[in-house]
Amino acid sequence: MSRAPIGFELQEEGNRGDPALINVTQINVNYPGYPPPNNQTDLSRFEIEVAPGGSDPHLYPSVSEKSPAPIGFEGQVQDELKENGEDNSVTVNMDSPQTEEADEEEMINEKATLFFRDGKKKIDYVLAYEPGDNEDVKKQQRRKTFEKNLIEEGLELEHEGKESSKNGKTCFTKVHIPWETLTRYAELLNVKMPLAENDMETQLESCFENCWKMFPSPFELDEDVLPTETNYFTAPFNRSRMDQYIGVEYKKGEGQFVIKDKDTFFTNAQRSKICYEILSRAHFTEMDEEEDRVNKKFGVRKLVDNQTYNAAYPLHDGRYHSDHSLLTVGKDSDRHLLYELWARPGMWYKYQPLDQIRSYFGEKIGIYFTWLGYYTTMLIPAAVTGLIAFIYGLATIMDDVPSSEICDNATIGNYTMCPMCDQRCSYWRLSDSCMYSRATYLFDNHATVAFAIVMALWASFFHEFWKRKQAEIEYEWDVADFEDGEETVRPEYEAGVKRRRTNPVTNRDEPYVPQWSKCFRYFTSFSVLVFFLALVLAAVFSVILYRIVMSAILYGNSESLIKTRASFISSISAACINLVIILILNQFYQRVAYVLTEMEQHRTLTEWEDAFTFKMFLFQFVNFYSSIFYIAFFKGKFVGRPGDYNRSLLDKRQEECDPSGCLIELCIQLGIVMVGKQIINNVKEILIPKLMVWFRSRQSLKETSEEKVYSRWEQDYNLASMPALGLFDEYLEMVIQYGFVTIFVAAFPLAPLFALINNIIEIRVDAYKFTTQWKRPLAERAQDIGIWFGILRGISAIAVISNAAIIAFTSEFIPKLVYQYGYSPDQTLSGYTQFSLSNFKVQYFARESVPDDKKMDIFGNVTQCRFRGYFEEDSSNPGQYDFTMAFWHILAAKLAFVVIFENLVVFCTWLVMYLVPDMPYKVKLQMLRENFLSKEALFNAETIQKQRERSASNN
Repeated sequence: MSRAPIGFELQEEGNRGDPALINVTQINVNYPGYPPPNNQTDLSRFEIEVAPGGSDPHLYPSVSEKSPAPIGFEGQVQDELKENGEDNSVTVNMDSPQTEEADEEEMINEKATLFFRDGKKKIDYVLAYEPGDNEDVKKQQRRKTFEKNLIEEGLELEHEGKESSKNGKTCFTKVHIPWETLTRYAELLNVKMPLAENDMETQLESCFENCWKMFPSPFELDEDVLPTETNYFTAPFNRSRMDQYIGVEYKKGEGQFVIKDKDTFFTNAQRSKICYEILSRAHFTEMDEEEDRVNKKFGVRKLVDNQTYNAAYPLHDGRYHSDHSLLTVGKDSDRHLLYELWARPGMWYKYQPLDQIRSYFGEKIGIYFTWLGYYTTMLIPAAVTGLIAFIYGLATIMDDVPSSEICDNATIGNYTMCPMCDQRCSYWRLSDSCMYSRATYLFDNHATVAFAIVMALWASFFHEFWKRKQAEIEYEWDVADFEDGEETVRPEYEAGVKRRRTNPVTNRDEPYVPQWSKCFRYFTSFSVLVFFLALVLAAVFSVILYRIVMSAILYGNSESLIKTRASFISSISAACINLVIILILNQFYQRVAYVLTEMEQHRTLTEWEDAFTFKMFLFQFVNFYSSIFYIAFFKGKFVGRPGDYNRSLLDKRQEECDPSGCLIELCIQLGIVMVGKQIINNVKEILIPKLMVWFRSRQSLKETSEEKVYSRWEQDYNLASMPALGLFDEYLEMVIQYGFVTIFVAAFPLAPLFALINNIIEIRVDAYKFTTQWKRPLAERAQDIGIWFGILRGISAIAVISNAAIIAFTSEFIPKLVYQYGYSPDQTLSGYTQFSLSNFKVQYFARESVPDDKKMDIFGNVTQCRFRGYFEEDSSNPGQYDFTMAFWHILAAKLAFVVIFENLVVFCTWLVMYLVPDMPYKVKLQMLRENFLSKEALFNAETIQKQRERSASNN
């Protein structure tokens, strides 16, 4: 029987019953006390074997013979786990068929370890630790004090000893947040809950939307398997107006919140978030408040950092894979639904189930995938337009007159060119640059200029329509006022700041950092930041020196094949070296930025993330783009001329561009850095998590005892953890890519196409990581994409200037126009090559520029050579060369183009901003309706309360 590829265990219809394709996260256990009383499944035909012993850790039943192989290696045979002649592996039955009854029993048993032993209390969080034989007593005391404080805060705990774990060394503390504690913290955190069903959603649908729904789309998700969620108006939760209506449907005028069932009123994501708020503030040492402010002895995060606990995480709600068809049987869990509809690579062309992503992972992760999907969708027209521009260049490449003159004209192609470097380089034929001139035309033609203008307008539409999409998300996901009213103070800020004052808004006593302290901290941070930016520029400078030296060495090579491709070889090798330096400096600077941001003492998590993001992006901007800016705007611009070369850079002659220009080198640099970075990131994001998960699960499944169950909490413990910086790396990768797509698109019109392909893969790779390879991340809330939106707008503004300058000063577009309509006798480009070259008498060469080998056998006695530029000898001053009038005409045309280009784009951007409102009319009406209902609910609650008081007084 065929096996699925390692790491991509896709369940095909023909392989539904193959146990080798079942992931370790699908291990099924018999768990006492399950299912909960409200479970509607008929259990009469299932015999759940329970070992005696009450609450003893050895209570668990045996593992089924059909237990699968480790995560990521689901086809692994038994022999690979034999040690010392003994079989330490878990038996995998490859031939035994799966019956329908067994499948249903597996699904029931899988859900068992999502609850306490009583089968009723949900596990909202898990704390895992591995106590050694000689464990530090301090760690034991910290855990004891921490858990005692959790109980005092209202949480309920249940312990699992290491004897019950499959690896025999990990202990687990399961955390449950009861209803009373849950509602208390929900009110403190201003959690918005259902108020009334949205009765305006269908009324506000436009005729276009109704017509569009009538046409089937291959990109739409199947409505038969995707549950339709009721849309509610919401309001901040309040305990005083909910208790009398638990268990009944909401009726107008009878209550504020729609509470049908206490067990499902708060989602699992909301429960884990509230639970984490308690965990993040609980103390783990016995000390008074003043001492704790100094030592910061609180929070589960610090306990994980100092290895008191090895991990703290909420549970996934079940296995992600199933032997059943999602269409015929339905989902086993929300995780299973997300995998089938979102994380499977086969779903790459489908829309994302954004509401389900938000419900499972929280608003912060949901907004990231919403933005990534929106960005990817917007790349489609940009990629198509860029591909058309490239095809146009490819189709007309043989019709380009200047490159044809270099390649085919016996006279012009035979011009003797001045040496490209000092001494080691000799004279060369213009025809040697034939390949460069042909390749340059692919990206330097009229279509490229039009494409640059289109991309500038595309960036404007991108921002304006994202603001509309973001407004919809903010309303639908109840995060519109999160940063103003809901976000809480960071625990680290509360503990680290000693001064306190009364908040003028909340009238509460809060920590406070005075302005003089902020200024000092920001100045220190800025100074360190400038130092490291200078370090990056020094690294770029070293790459420039490498290019200069390597070009000189290659040009002096005796092999004609190497000599003619010297610039090409030096460009590629320098780009690869630059990519390696970028990746190394990035890892180092990330730690520095983290320390600097902590030192600044930001009040909320959003403020902290924005400050950290700005530092990292500023560094990455210089790190990734500096070498590209050098090629685009500096290389070949300040070289000087033969006889008077510019040697201000370490007394070295600067690099020159090929007679066809530097645009092809810019394109090479862009392609290597952009595509190379994407490939490395995708390999890292797939390979590293799978190896970590495989290693940890392999260690666990070496346990042979059938008395122990591989529980849900241990399966999740063996998954990889989401990076500490959360979504920062994901956003940064996309924003850097956005810079490549917009800032330098005039030089590389295929950039949007490569970005589109990468993003289609990126969405599914990220979805696969979140769903299958990572522990379930904390369901954090967020209002928007944060400071990233401002960064994107800044990049777009830079892109307008950059593309105008690339077209004007790096490409040959303007010089060709000036020649064609100002100097050409027949209004064509015939003779442009000769027009763009100047003559130089070799007798005026500086001593250090005279070639060591003049190659007299090839070139004869050279008296003059040609070079790129617009110079002519001063007849009254022999040896002195001045700019021609054509140079000044071309310069004026370049400056005029930049001004016209920028003003045209700015006007179009303003027009788009004026015509496209930031908030859709439909969303605005629904917000007004929600505010009205919220006030009505408050009045109704007060009326009911007064009626109760009157009834009580009468009785």
